[in-house]
Amino acid sequence: MDQRILIVEDNKTLAKLISKKVKAALDFQVDVAYSLSEAKLFLKTYKYFITLLDINLPDAPNGEIVDYALSKNNRVIVLSANIDKEFRQKILQKNIIDYVNKGGVNDINYIIHTVKRLQKNQNHTVLVVDDSMVFRKQMHNILENMFFKVITVAHGEEALGILTQRPDITLVLTDYHMPVMDGLELTYEIRKEHDKNELGILAVSSNKDNEVNAIFLKAGANDFITKPFSKEEFSCRINNTIEALENIQIITNHANRDYLTGLYNRRYFFKAMAEYEEEIKSSGENFAVAMIDIDFFKKINDKYGHDIGDKVIIALSEILRSSTSHRDIVARFGGEEFCVVLKNINRYNALDIFERIRAEVEHFTFSIDHENFVKFTISIGAIMNGDNDLEESINQADMMLYNAKKEGRNRVIFSN
Repeated sequence: MDQRILIVEDNKTLAKLISKKVKAALDFQVDVAYSLSEAKLFLKTYKYFITLLDINLPDAPNGEIVDYALSKNNRVIVLSANIDKEFRQKILQKNIIDYVNKGGVNDINYIIHTVKRLQKNQNHTVLVVDDSMVFRKQMHNILENMFFKVITVAHGEEALGILTQRPDITLVLTDYHMPVMDGLELTYEIRKEHDKNELGILAVSSNKDNEVNAIFLKAGANDFITKPFSKEEFSCRINNTIEALENIQIITNHANRDYLTGLYNRRYFFKAMAEYEEEIKSSGENFAVAMIDIDFFKKINDKYGHDIGDKVIIALSEILRSSTSHRDIVARFGGEEFCVVLKNINRYNALDIFERIRAEVEHFTFSIDHENFVKFTISIGAIMNGDNDLEESINQADMMLYNAKKEGRNRVIFSN
């Protein structure tokens, strides 16, 4: 179902401008109302992702539209030309997301950026740790209104338990003074397991001592906010921390991932395998290494062009990804060559998985158009880890791959 945005603005020129820009930048259906009475009809008919509301309308000059929209469980961004500080604070005390001046194009761009941010927030879970029920509820309401998934607990030990159960948590908001385990202890404990670039910590405290702020930051907090805080400062700091984490993730993905397939690249493969081999030294866990190559790939490129060749590579990467466990490592080494490591496995099961991958590729077809279809096959050379180091295991798997090619392609050769 298409998501919708409602714009309520009595200035028709401005309403049309906002609508045009929002439609161009965002994948939303946009409805426009010029009065409270029109807005009520829309709000009865549709469910909105967000409502952008002018607070001075011909039939509602005192912000009645805001109270009405909130009473119908709509999320609200207020649009206003009123810059009076007291009036602004009065409106911000309502359960709205933001108060935006409607002064020009930059303000419209800010609205678009905010909506994009709210969309992304749906992918994040925030853990709130505070022994004060009042502040827990306050932070929960603001965060939920910003489209975050929210979990609340009363102290640090409880928070550590939740973190082990919920790896999807992106950000922890922790109070300083708490029973059982305070916020500083919690920060130290979290940083033993989670890097600050993968899990954000925002410390919250009524302590106005700057040294406390510094201690938290040195302990690994990403940011610090002092109680009591304004809704705007709180929202900005939350969004800034989340955006910083997202940007780091993007940079990390660019460094570790193959640009075409999204699989790990050769560089990351060797880094991850070094860590894995260190991890299994004591357990003696077995793993299988396979080198995989697309048969006659040059002929595919020559016949259909490099765009189709790229689609073949992407199709194979999807089959490899879906046929392996999340613990396994699937990497594109370059061109049409891939390397797969199946972790904690014996030879019999590894051979079964590689044979299933080979067969799935053999039966896979995708269409170029109504008349032309592309089919392809792969050859696989595999070996179980033994006394060899990783480089030697890969070389042996490569030799098995060479043998598979020599024996006719579209087959798995697994070293004895």
